[in-house]
Amino acid sequence: MRLISVNRCQPGEKLAKTIYTSNGTVLIGAGVALSQKMLDRLKELNITSIYIEDKLISDVVVSDAVSEETRREAMATITTVFQSFRSEPGRWRQLFVHHDVGRKFRQVMGSVIDELKQNRSALNLLGSVCGMDHYIFSHSFHVALYTTSLGMKLGLSDRELIEVGMGAMLHDVGKMAIPAELLMKPGKLTEEEYELVKKHTEFGFELLRKQEELSLLTAHCAYQHHERCDGSGYPRQLTEKEIHPYAKMIAVCDVFDALTTSRSYRSAVLPHVAMEVLFAGVDKLFVKEIVEAFYDTIALYPIGLTVRLTNGEEGVVVDYNRGAPSRPIIRILKNPKGEAVAAPYEIDLSKRLDVMIASCDLLV
Repeated sequence: MRLISVNRCQPGEKLAKTIYTSNGTVLIGAGVALSQKMLDRLKELNITSIYIEDKLISDVVVSDAVSEETRREAMATITTVFQSFRSEPGRWRQLFVHHDVGRKFRQVMGSVIDELKQNRSALNLLGSVCGMDHYIFSHSFHVALYTTSLGMKLGLSDRELIEVGMGAMLHDVGKMAIPAELLMKPGKLTEEEYELVKKHTEFGFELLRKQEELSLLTAHCAYQHHERCDGSGYPRQLTEKEIHPYAKMIAVCDVFDALTTSRSYRSAVLPHVAMEVLFAGVDKLFVKEIVEAFYDTIALYPIGLTVRLTNGEEGVVVDYNRGAPSRPIIRILKNPKGEAVAAPYEIDLSKRLDVMIASCDLLV
């Protein structure tokens, strides 16, 4: 399968990986020939990249970070909790208890941890559904996946992984107290609007700290995930020593997922570009050790991505190299002249140090 931009997909091409809505129902099944109407609908939902069938790489399969069952369970829990707060903020305490939210989130995080331990391949969430209307729900789940995987890399215990994972899933719950039209505004926010959006950290903290079923650390994840090491963050301008380690982890994962996801007001960037942004903020905004550990947990160049090499050849990423995220295995499909090769072959960039990835073809 090949990962391509929806803008470049042609009617008649077959979907290689099922697309789900944010609540886990099937939107378009694998094997379906895509029509122009379907492609237009995907664009409306702000889905920018999809996997399509390609005979030249038909043997390449992209496995999900966690099972669809676990994803559906997590998204259903997140959706129920967040929508309950938005629709009935005055009754959220009763709704929280009624839905047994604390237990459900722990169950979900237990499943996520078990599956991430079994599937230790680099995380690749490109090609996952992220409809604009449900961005906060999908974003919350993705940040939880990234943060949990990062926690494993940093050697956290299972108890700590559940704590930080729940904090990551609920870090943006305070945005349910912000008008939806403001969160989805396509243009630049006014100073007053930005100040209101920033309040989501305080709203989330006040909401979560009152829930007996949750650790106070979960509330502090919501409170501190926009704080930065140099004191330039919000809401309290804390410095590195004052910020809880969980919040430092979530901050990195939050920024990464935001950058790699298309929004109403800007286009997404590829993972390797997002990582450059994170490294540029090391010591000033983010903790160096956390950014370096995160670098080792993600797929800088996702499987199925079309790339051009410095020697002029073009191919598709077909596998990762653990410990060398920037040096994947490439199946060469075109020579430097742009002509299709008679017999595709693979090169391992971790062994071919004279060749590098020059450019990628996806989010256009």
